[in-house]
Amino acid sequence: MDESDRTASLMSPAKLAQMKPKVATTPAAWLTQMAADAGHMHVKRIGELGELLQPQARTAGVATVATRLEELAQALPGLDFSLLEPQGWWARTSGKSKSSGSEFATRFGHIDEAVGDVAKAVSALPGGQQAEAAQMERALVELDVEYRAVEKIIDQGARWLQDMRNQIKVRQAAATDPQAQRAVIDDSVRCDILVDRLKVLRALCNATSPIPEQARAAAQRRAALVQALQKSLASDLNDWKAALSALATAAAEGKSPAQGIQGPLDAHKELQASVKKAVSACEQLLTQEKVLVGSLAALASPPLPA
Repeated sequence: MDESDRTASLMSPAKLAQMKPKVATTPAAWLTQMAADAGHMHVKRIGELGELLQPQARTAGVATVATRLEELAQALPGLDFSLLEPQGWWARTSGKSKSSGSEFATRFGHIDEAVGDVAKAVSALPGGQQAEAAQMERALVELDVEYRAVEKIIDQGARWLQDMRNQIKVRQAAATDPQAQRAVIDDSVRCDILVDRLKVLRALCNATSPIPEQARAAAQRRAALVQALQKSLASDLNDWKAALSALATAAAEGKSPAQGIQGPLDAHKELQASVKKAVSACEQLLTQEKVLVGSLAALASPPLPA
């Protein structure tokens, strides 16, 4: 197999047909350009897929939910149930009992607004969007196909390099005239160019290979989080509101709650735990998505040899 055939084997006929040399040059120069551009169509498509997948790697609204949850987490400890402790005769006579109840009701009102903000943000989260999920999966499958194609080119290129360098050693010993010596030097330079190109392709493969798994893991975490927020957390928010509304109303009127405060206190503690858990889950997803977006962005601008 001659040099042209060996270098051309780095790409399929279909890809070769799409090659457009920058200028009409000699066959040797064309081979050099092929070495420098090996796999460029696959590299280009991987970059396009990276750009295509970036918007799908983020969950719309999660950052807003996380902010609202953090605000609620900071507000919840401010509801002081000690304000509803039984007061003595002087407190009832002087009106301090009603004043404490009014303060409790005011604090409840502020927290209730924060609860409503969380509920609104959670309800705005996208549900199960099968069309978008299917589109992402198709892009990930194509990304995997392109990655495998680049791996194949790397293997072919490594074999071509080994074969060509073995030939160069033999030709160096036999090269007596300047033209033959020049041809050996040109082939050595071409080998160096391909070495640089294969380094770029290997780096791209290393960056690409973990992305499908990362993207699918993020999608699973996203689906689980949205479900947890829209079901479990939403239920806890409703339970908290139902348990404390009557208590706050009675407190504002200076009355003792008919059912006592233990039930509302338990509901308040449960909501605090639920909110803390939801904040952590949101932060984990946002971190995971940030890493994924960064990885996808890197595919769109792979390093190029100097």
